[in-house]
Amino acid sequence: MRIPFTKAHGAQNDFLLTWRKDAPEDGRAAIARAICHRHTGVGADGWLLVEAGPEGTAEGGADGSIQLYNSDGSMAELSGNGTRCAAAFLMRHGCAAEVVRIRTGAGIKTLRMLERRGLLFAIEMNMGRPEIAAARFSLPLAAGPREVTLLWVGNPQCAVLVENFDFDWRAMGAEIESHAHFPNRTNVSFVRPVNEHTIDVRFYERGAGETMSSGTGSTGAAAAAVARGLAKSPVRVLTPAGPIDLRLEQEVYLTGPAEIVAEGEFLLA
Repeated sequence: MRIPFTKAHGAQNDFLLTWRKDAPEDGRAAIARAICHRHTGVGADGWLLVEAGPEGTAEGGADGSIQLYNSDGSMAELSGNGTRCAAAFLMRHGCAAEVVRIRTGAGIKTLRMLERRGLLFAIEMNMGRPEIAAARFSLPLAAGPREVTLLWVGNPQCAVLVENFDFDWRAMGAEIESHAHFPNRTNVSFVRPVNEHTIDVRFYERGAGETMSSGTGSTGAAAAAVARGLAKSPVRVLTPAGPIDLRLEQEVYLTGPAEIVAEGEFLLA
């Protein structure tokens, strides 16, 4: 079976996009694991099924809809970087103009193209209003309790404040992601304040592991830093893939890149 895909990335957080009509109805979790595998598949952090047009997706004011599978086959409510990639995909195919409303598992999100150079897009996305569940929560870990911030930004986030990254934060991220306190698992960000408008962050994402950047993770990290009095809007998030900029008003507006880099077919055995 041949599954067509377009590969795109938002600040090196990469996704494979397939029109929903071109994807088999059954076995999508297994397909996601296969197509996203870094060695035996195309390789990506997630697989996005995209739909556009009048066939049910434009209801309620949306121009399109997406369904996101993580690389481990689990489903996620929202990806900021992935939704920007979907917006670029829809714009490239003439399904949206400079403003696009996309229905996600976390509701309809509005995105606005700020600039386009060929297949590289700069896009601002309304991430919605973060919900702080606990600004300071003591999470029991194998090495002892750790104070974290718990919040919701369309998906669950656990932000861990750190002084540096000179420890095995990946192992801690894996422990927190699947901690008993989070029955549906959680995304994890490690946040190092730099100054009142800048934070440095590392990401360990639910269902994907370490990622080079994260839109929802950046939103959660920035909201946590502001809630703890360690940062003020606007906030620049320094990720391993480069900076992501956020404005925190009643809702959070994230500006970042989305670039289409490849097209092809995945040969599913």
